[in-house]
Amino acid sequence: MKPAKNLFLLLWLWFALALVASIFPVLSAVWLVMGAVIMIVALFDGRTVLHIKQLYARRQLRGSLPVNVWRTIKVRVANAYKNPVSLTLYDHHPAQAESRHLPQAMVIQPDGWGEASYQVRLLRRGDQSFGATEALLFSPLRLWQRKVMLGEPQAVRGYPDFAAVAKYALLATDHHLSQMGIRKRRRRGMGLEFHQLREYRDGDTLRQVDWKATSRMNKLISREYQDERDQQIVFLFDGGRRMLAQDGALSHFDHALNAMLLLAHVALRQGDAVGMMSFAGEERYLHPKKGSATLNQLMNRLYDMQPMLKTPDYVHAVTELMKKLRKRSLVVLVTNLRDEDSEELMVALNLLKKRHLVLLASLREMILGDTLRKPVDNFNDALTLAATHHYLGSREKAFEQVKYAGVFSLDVEPAKLPVAMVNRYLEIKRSGRL
Repeated sequence: MKPAKNLFLLLWLWFALALVASIFPVLSAVWLVMGAVIMIVALFDGRTVLHIKQLYARRQLRGSLPVNVWRTIKVRVANAYKNPVSLTLYDHHPAQAESRHLPQAMVIQPDGWGEASYQVRLLRRGDQSFGATEALLFSPLRLWQRKVMLGEPQAVRGYPDFAAVAKYALLATDHHLSQMGIRKRRRRGMGLEFHQLREYRDGDTLRQVDWKATSRMNKLISREYQDERDQQIVFLFDGGRRMLAQDGALSHFDHALNAMLLLAHVALRQGDAVGMMSFAGEERYLHPKKGSATLNQLMNRLYDMQPMLKTPDYVHAVTELMKKLRKRSLVVLVTNLRDEDSEELMVALNLLKKRHLVLLASLREMILGDTLRKPVDNFNDALTLAATHHYLGSREKAFEQVKYAGVFSLDVEPAKLPVAMVNRYLEIKRSGRL
């Protein structure tokens, strides 16, 4: 317990009266009486706040929160004390989080309750915790304030921004993928797996016509195909130092994680199995599985993983993956390719493509594009632009080697990676290469 603002105001008033009494001694008695009154009132007021004990707090909080998304948290405080209680509420949210609309003042009547709503935004994935709720109680005359801790700490999991993935998920159907920039053009008769028989339509090719069914029905009947199902998509996920690069509010690792979750969702809807293996940091593995529950398993496997200051060993990662993965799959290697990596990476890609189809998805720093678009105003700007062109030229040569080796590749800015990966996946399925 400590003095509040009102007590200091009274003491300043008493001090001012002391100055006046030093000039007019006749007021000395008044000064003494006023001091005694202030002391007595303060003691009784402080005694009242010390006896406030029947307060209870409960925080309404889900077990998981998305990163970089504002979420509303509610704290309800119940008062079982016989008198009204005036307080200011603080909530101890995780250190790796931002909050707004805190603290909040409230007055709670006897046998009543009050509710405070504020917003919090997690800045980092992983296991985090809310501490106990802190309440600053005020005495009836607001001469004293007393800090009490209410409620219990609560654990929370910081997940990737699955709200953004859910937004994509609403569009991730045959009819709506194009609305998010994903080009899924189903061509009649050009799929790989028989779907159904139907009446002939303008534009159908002759090889689609089922002549036996046509003779039975006395009208033209066509065969309709769809993309093959029951295939495997496996993510080989770089968790090394390259993925620590920051573009906007998210690191390259977080951008890549969101892209992987979107592609996993689309692949699972296509009837494919999805798995993953991480390397160059914590090594985690999830065997390819089908079904909607697989997306939650991916989140639970990766939500608390953070990139580390390790150099990726592509050959070792590929060797370990091939030991675990026997069935031919589409392996999506997510990393940040540099020209100095090309020799080691090519060895790993050539080893991997002996058994699997490979897609190299690389994140390109946004600052490179910003530098190319920036006007050149002085000599230093010209040097920076020339160095950027030289770096991009070396990077382009590295990707030419990848393409020449027969490996699919992407080199895009982090924000464009989710849609680019889904587009390439759908193109590969339509091509029949897998």
